[in-house]
Amino acid sequence: MNHPLFYALLMLVAGIGIPVMAALNAGLGARLHSPALAAAILFAIGFCVALSYLLLTQGMPATVFAPHTPWYFYLGGFFVMFYILSITWVAPRFGVANAVAFVLLGQLIAMTVIDHFGLLGASQLQLSLKRALGLLLMAGGVFLVLAKPANG
Repeated sequence: MNHPLFYALLMLVAGIGIPVMAALNAGLGARLHSPALAAAILFAIGFCVALSYLLLTQGMPATVFAPHTPWYFYLGGFFVMFYILSITWVAPRFGVANAVAFVLLGQLIAMTVIDHFGLLGASQLQLSLKRALGLLLMAGGVFLVLAKPANG
């Protein structure tokens, strides 16, 4: 499928999965009394799923290192591990909504910088006034979602 609507729906489902995963892993970490063990279990299951998908769809690759690929392209695992371990530890203490909202805010900041400068091989998309306003509205929305209701 090579259709923008398919991509949008797939990413919507992926986005739904982030707080679900955070709540599940936070609960597992709390029950195991170890956010690190919960993160390790999550990655072990994720590795099995990813490896199965790879083998079913493409077979065994000849190598995992692509020629002329900068070393830093292999650091994605570090960032996903940091995210999983931190949200597994923080969510039971700070709340899933608070944790995910600040993750979303961090994503908004990072996507803006990456796109504006065309970093890491991304297409460059300059920060226009219209886009900056949209980002500010999204960031404001994150904080409005977190606002405690007034007791009245």
